[in-house]
Amino acid sequence: MKRVFISDLHLDENESVLRDALAHFLKTQCSDADELYILGDLFEAWIGDDDPREHSRAIVHMLSALTCSLFIMHGNRDFLIGDQFCRETGAKLLKDPTVISIGDENVLLSHGDSFCTLDLGYQKLKPILRSKEFQREFLQKDFKERELISKQMRGESKKQTENKDEEIMDVTHDAVLLAMEQNQVRRLIHGHTHRPAIHEHRLKDRVGLRYVLGDWRPSTTFLVTEDTNYDLRNFNYNA
Repeated sequence: MKRVFISDLHLDENESVLRDALAHFLKTQCSDADELYILGDLFEAWIGDDDPREHSRAIVHMLSALTCSLFIMHGNRDFLIGDQFCRETGAKLLKDPTVISIGDENVLLSHGDSFCTLDLGYQKLKPILRSKEFQREFLQKDFKERELISKQMRGESKKQTENKDEEIMDVTHDAVLLAMEQNQVRRLIHGHTHRPAIHEHRLKDRVGLRYVLGDWRPSTTFLVTEDTNYDLRNFNYNA
């Protein structure tokens, strides 16, 4: 079985090149895949499944045309993806984290933001944004008002990110080890940090492997698994 893992596309209506890149990726990299996993931040911001914009509808249509099974996970930018989006695209929404079986072993999937435990401001804000109360109140607002609020929040987030140390923006070793030990896995796949690589971690009785997916500016790093083979590949859509 061939599985493809991507994350952090941050699709935005102001950058049509990214939407075109996704279309090209799906055509060239997923035509023979059995399953596609999008591990968070498919969108730069998703402010409701009722999004009427042409850009958003085009992406929904694109994903609905996939011949492989589609799985999607919330990121810190698109945690408002809901049931309607999944119905229209045929996607199954995964909890974060989720354990799946690849070959004869269990593998942990996550967006990755929960491992950045030094980012105290974000970790404090996350449960508020993910609460049912906040989301219900936000989604009841007019779409244009949601757009305005989202732009303001993204602007503030960008300012804060620019002032944070690189260490704060990355995962912490202890958080990764804890997640892998609690879920009894030796492989972890995640995105969020935009630092694609394969890391080794010394677990209690084994060596763990952590596969970090890339963002999509100006190219991306994605993972393909076939049976027990794991291949971290580069996709340069500007080539």
